[in-house]
Amino acid sequence: MSPPPSSTYERLRIFIAERMRMSHVYQPLMLMELLGRRSPAPAEDVARRILGEDVTQIDYYTERVKRMVGKVLTGNGITHCERGLYSLVGGDELSDVERDLLLELCRQRLDSFREQRGDEAFAHRSRNRTPISGSIKYRVLTRARGRCECCGAHEHQRALEVDHVVPKNHGGSDDISNLQALCFRCNAGKRDTDSTDFRGVVASYRYREEACVFCALEGSGRVLLENELAVCIADAYPVTPGHSLVIPRRHVADGLELHQPEWNAAVDLLKQRREQLSNVDHSITGWNVGLNSGEAAGQTVFHAHWHLIPRRQGDCAEPRGGVRGVIAERKGY
Repeated sequence: MSPPPSSTYERLRIFIAERMRMSHVYQPLMLMELLGRRSPAPAEDVARRILGEDVTQIDYYTERVKRMVGKVLTGNGITHCERGLYSLVGGDELSDVERDLLLELCRQRLDSFREQRGDEAFAHRSRNRTPISGSIKYRVLTRARGRCECCGAHEHQRALEVDHVVPKNHGGSDDISNLQALCFRCNAGKRDTDSTDFRGVVASYRYREEACVFCALEGSGRVLLENELAVCIADAYPVTPGHSLVIPRRHVADGLELHQPEWNAAVDLLKQRREQLSNVDHSITGWNVGLNSGEAAGQTVFHAHWHLIPRRQGDCAEPRGGVRGVIAERKGY
């Protein structure tokens, strides 16, 4: 006959079965680590348990094995790969003692490497010498709606990383407008490829056209708000008080031809300017946001720009239709 359950067992059983509210997998994994040992567990051991269940991390290191370490060892005749399975060449000839000696030698090499490199041992998992803070990473991933901004993979499909649009070693800043969400595959591809369209894109962010009035804004004193890829100014011929323009720094005629990070940067400034105006002018009750693209659409300055137009009750006789008013006879419906 089995002994009656202990009070601790009942307390834990009730918590796990009925009271534990889970927003992620962490609580049961921590409990499993503690239940599986008799001694207290340091946070690092709990973290290893969680990492062991994180399929995105497993996916990441599976790719590293296939593309890097597995390729190198196989190329040196040390390992053999067949149908995704790796084996040591001649491994069946090793005795247990020989295996133990080789294991110890590997451990010595690891310890020596870590002693020399310290925190840099896993620098490939952080693109910067100063890691991006958790709050900034959250904002970048939220802005991207949890998807890679290159291939569209969701964070549950592949681990997402925060990448610098303009690389740090090319003078890029840690400002959020210079950050984008890339899955580890796209980020690795961007890093490892010597000649790609993306490198041309990076260079293009610095392009300015000499005779363009909007390219000449930097240092003019007109800039109200700015980030790495866009600026915000007051419109010189405002439709309503507070009418503002958000302009990408790169000279592009058609706003629809901008790259996703530039859209992110422009939208961020539109939101900032809207909040700024709302805080100082409580008569604003609506907004028109518009992008003129092409001469037929009314564009006169051929450097892409968004209009942010504050609206107030009674500022025109009939506001119904909003931006449909670009063709006056079609505004009403």
